[in-house]
Amino acid sequence: MRSASDRRHAGLFVLLCFLVLGVAAAPPARAEESQFGYVYTTDLLPQGAKEVEQWLTWRHRKVAGRFDQLDGRTEFEYGLTDRLQVAFYANYVWASAYRNGPFGQTTPPEPLSYDQPGPYQHYDAKRFVGWSGEAIYRLWSPYTDPLGVALYIEPTVGPAFRELEGKLILQKNYLDDRLVLAFNLTYAPEWRYQEEEDRPGHKTWQEETDVNAGFAASYRFRENWSLGFEFLNEREYASYNFKREANSGFFVGPSLHFGGKKFFVTATFLEQLPWASEHSDSVPGAIVGRRVYDNDFEKYRLRVKAGWYF
Repeated sequence: MRSASDRRHAGLFVLLCFLVLGVAAAPPARAEESQFGYVYTTDLLPQGAKEVEQWLTWRHRKVAGRFDQLDGRTEFEYGLTDRLQVAFYANYVWASAYRNGPFGQTTPPEPLSYDQPGPYQHYDAKRFVGWSGEAIYRLWSPYTDPLGVALYIEPTVGPAFRELEGKLILQKNYLDDRLVLAFNLTYAPEWRYQEEEDRPGHKTWQEETDVNAGFAASYRFRENWSLGFEFLNEREYASYNFKREANSGFFVGPSLHFGGKKFFVTATFLEQLPWASEHSDSVPGAIVGRRVYDNDFEKYRLRVKAGWYF
């Protein structure tokens, strides 16, 4: 049975839906809008078009104690051709935690894992994470080919963080493009400059690889409005070759999208499913109630994306 706190946080998405519903009148939708919070589609900006996007992702609830994290992304996108879209963006984070980790210790989230607060210290921090570039090349379009297919590449460089993310994007439309199905497969090796666990005071670049699969479906129930869901499986390995698996978390939740003539707003709320299990490199005490709460996993996520075209 859910607690009153759980019901309050799940209800935030419903409240957000009502706020989004009050945005504006309904001009025609645009094909390149982000219909999902996490899963990408093969829809791109046309040649010469420009867009500014703002992302905010709220992460909440760990093993115990208090935990809140807000990830921000400010992005500029440009259509180089009708098949190739490029982007450049800044990533930043704010986090607050207290006795949220395994065995009741204060644990920073993954973007701030190089911080070492005391085990029972109140932790608050905000940092710039890094700059990212992005390129998406569409091989097939879901509007003219049997299946939409695109390739995605995204390098990120920050003061204590490096990542190279690659993604395969598939999209299939049905019912005169009212029903959109999308699938993503992501491979993302990353490096963090942080202290070694067995050598206090000695920092090195430490590798980790994220391998994620995401599926989403959305139905346009009226002009400009789409409602759907997203399902994610996020896996982490302490290697590049799928050995030494550390974590595997499953998330599912609803997604709502509004697309106007010059802007769009998309919101997705996710809850982690109790499907987690121990792996060879799992952190002791990080799995509770079959949910994983290592430093990149939490129980609830809410992502809001807004874009403006010009």
